[in-house]
Amino acid sequence: MPTLDRDGVRIAYDVVPGPAEATPLLLTHGYSASRVMWRPNLAALAATRTVVSWDMRGHGQSDSPRDPQLYSHEHTVDDMVAVLDACHIPVAAVGGLSLGGFMSLDFYRTHPGRVRCLLLFDTGPGFSKDQSRQAWNDYARRTADRLERDGAAALGGSPEVARATADVTGLAHAARGMLTQQDASVITSLRDVAVPTLVLVGADDTNFLAAAGYMATAIRHAEKVVVPDAGHAANIDQPSAFNDAVVDFLARHA
Repeated sequence: MPTLDRDGVRIAYDVVPGPAEATPLLLTHGYSASRVMWRPNLAALAATRTVVSWDMRGHGQSDSPRDPQLYSHEHTVDDMVAVLDACHIPVAAVGGLSLGGFMSLDFYRTHPGRVRCLLLFDTGPGFSKDQSRQAWNDYARRTADRLERDGAAALGGSPEVARATADVTGLAHAARGMLTQQDASVITSLRDVAVPTLVLVGADDTNFLAAAGYMATAIRHAEKVVVPDAGHAANIDQPSAFNDAVVDFLARHA
């Protein structure tokens, strides 16, 4: 397992080599999960290109710093840049699930020249209305409070979380600093996305169906895939359908 040092915070990542002529793929997991969630997909995806997966700070085998100020969208995007730099990848196909998809959009917003295409799985772009954003942030902070009170039991048993190794202090800090949203910068940036974008969502992921539809409409070069019989972790619930959709998209755009 390679790691890199980000000002004293160790970031863990994996590289599965694939054909060198194709654009590498960077995958970012969802909140409270880890890079382990991509195991059902790595063989199929790496058959076509190099695949890099990593653990966000506070997750998996990356460090969980005790300073809550070390958790933010900015730190996360900078960590993504550092992982790509460590792998000597100047341009990547950038994708993620849930929080990982949101951070992939924020990565494109701040580093568009490093993105060949976007892949957004069971995710949303945030909120344009302050009231909706506040309700989401209240949920994120309640999640942090439950983690500090109840430990890992507060995470529940969703497929992607079941594959994670939890540091509850790190996850609580990540909920407050990374899961919360400060403004509408990501959702308002959708109109500026100029690269091909795959919007994929599980048919049973009711909390994100509307968000997927919104992104597929707002992003100029987007295509939408709905995976039958899949929930929030479409890549785990229906790995073959997920892998086929991703491989087909990447074959055409990366």
